[in-house]
Amino acid sequence: MIKNLLQFAQETAAAIATRTANAAKVTVKSHNSYNNGVALTPPMGWSSWNTFRNKISEKLILEIANAMAKSGLADAGYQYVNLDDCWQSSERDENGRFVADYEAFPRGIKPLVEDINKLGLKVGIYSSNGTHTCEDLPASLGHEAVDAATFAEWGIEYFKYDFCHNKPFPTSAPFIESIIISTADGTEIAALSANRAELQGHARLATDTKHPNEYIIGLSSNIGSATFSSIEVPEDGNYVLSVIIRKKGQYYKYARVIVNGKDEYDMYAAPTRGSTPDGRLQLNIKLKKGINTIRFFNPFASRMDAAACQYTRMGEELKKATKEYAKKNDTEEKPICYSICEWGFNRPWNWGRQAGNLWRTTLDISANWASIVAIYEQNVRLAKHAGPGGWNDPDMLEVGNGDLSIEENRAHFALWCMMAAPLILGNDIRRFIDEDGNVKSDDEVLKILTNKELIAIDQDKLGVQCRRHKSNVKVDVLVKPLEDGETAICFFNKFGDKSTESVSIRELLPTEYCTLPNTEEYECRELWTGEDFTTDDIITNTLDPHSVKIYRIKAKED
Repeated sequence: MIKNLLQFAQETAAAIATRTANAAKVTVKSHNSYNNGVALTPPMGWSSWNTFRNKISEKLILEIANAMAKSGLADAGYQYVNLDDCWQSSERDENGRFVADYEAFPRGIKPLVEDINKLGLKVGIYSSNGTHTCEDLPASLGHEAVDAATFAEWGIEYFKYDFCHNKPFPTSAPFIESIIISTADGTEIAALSANRAELQGHARLATDTKHPNEYIIGLSSNIGSATFSSIEVPEDGNYVLSVIIRKKGQYYKYARVIVNGKDEYDMYAAPTRGSTPDGRLQLNIKLKKGINTIRFFNPFASRMDAAACQYTRMGEELKKATKEYAKKNDTEEKPICYSICEWGFNRPWNWGRQAGNLWRTTLDISANWASIVAIYEQNVRLAKHAGPGGWNDPDMLEVGNGDLSIEENRAHFALWCMMAAPLILGNDIRRFIDEDGNVKSDDEVLKILTNKELIAIDQDKLGVQCRRHKSNVKVDVLVKPLEDGETAICFFNKFGDKSTESVSIRELLPTEYCTLPNTEEYECRELWTGEDFTTDDIITNTLDPHSVKIYRIKAKED
């Protein structure tokens, strides 16, 4: 008896240690990429949120789309016109589908998409991985399949999925006493007690003084599982699975139920407040004629696991929906570029590539220098996670917003291009068209946003985010390898005084983030001024406060 108690205590301590260690990391991992065929270079477009917040309408969105087409932004590569929060009504329809705001979008979203598509542009839309959006409107948690199908039907090609009102999966699992299989009319087919299960990992049997029956513990936090493998039914069909649980704990619990190794079901248990020692959870499941297996476990060891699973689930529904819609209507599939926006809380750079096309690495940006620098500092460290089909997202551009100076706007844009960031505009681009309908080609902000040489750095097909090669108190030197054996170098003065910095090209040659060959001289072009020069090694700059110098460098031609 003492030996059994000691063994039980040791097993409990080991389980607790494992749960504690796993709580600080992502344990649900996949080696598969999202691979939906889009965002092979960072997506480019415009979003309504930074300037218009909750004041959007069909009229505004059409004006923006026309301005994008006419101003030269579309020709420069910007293609998505994205509706952020507040496009939807506060109610769903009788089929549980999203409805556009009745007043602001009276025709609904699909006709708007069709009108914008005629301009050669694409349309994006927004929801949240929660019970409501950030503006407290209907969101998509628990509605993933129907919302993905709705977006596919409307012709949506970009989807931003926020994180407001999120409810993570619990990491704790219920304690299982027995399971019962019955038909829909209540006829019992099989009943198996806890000791009939095959236990793996830290799962084990326990008892207590309140009730003599054994029950299974140790299924929480992806540290153990229980499999019932001798469940025989007379024919294929739908059956009721009743799980008898031991009531313990004033907290929510969750178990993933996998039937015959493929069909997955979610099972939730509420905090225990009842006076009886046991309770019942039920699911409708599909079983096959003959022997079946049912496995119970909780795959979530941390909040990061829960977020990864929820975002992955929506991504899979988006891919499924676009394929099914195209097949059903005999049309070409329109894959949806999937933007994960959970603010970097759950380290999405570690799992985002399996879930979507881009993932926010930071909190929301603001149109001030401190915000831009803080976001840059977070995102620039994550270079190894970015690449074709999946990108670190330091949030939308604030170029042209707030009180940013022209130098700050140039620096902001250049940094996002060096970091291979999505270029999603957040300003009012209608200002680039005058009252007579002419393009304000001399507008300094428009010149920044349509600098094709800078955009080429961002859109380079090699798809490598810059590395920070050198950093002192004031100036960073960023290096980004480009296709065709060229390299971009950016000098960035973060603070408030003039500062001088140099870089040796020859010091860069052995590094993994430089693709230049070893040659006698290099041709350099500064991409804001258009200045061209040659050098055999050293580039030196004196930079004004909050400014950049950015160069495209290649071997000098003979």
